[in-house]
Amino acid sequence: MLDYISVEQASEKCGISNRRIQKLCEENRIHGVIRFGRSWAIPKDAEKPADARKRRINDGK
Repeated sequence: MLDYISVEQASEKCGISNRRIQKLCEENRIHGVIRFGRSWAIPKDAEKPADARKRRINDGK
C-alpha cells in the first residue's frame, strides 16, 4: 500500500479540493485509482488531469 496516497494527500499535492479529487476518481480521469468501500487509493505517481474547461489560445474560437 506504500505506492498509493489518500484523497487528502492527492488534494494537497495537486492544490485542489478533496471533493474534486473524488470526482476525478469517479470519472476515471486519474489513471490507476482503486476503490476500497468508500475510499480511494491513488497512485503516488499519478498526474493531475488537464482541466477540460480551459481553452487553447489557438483553437480559433
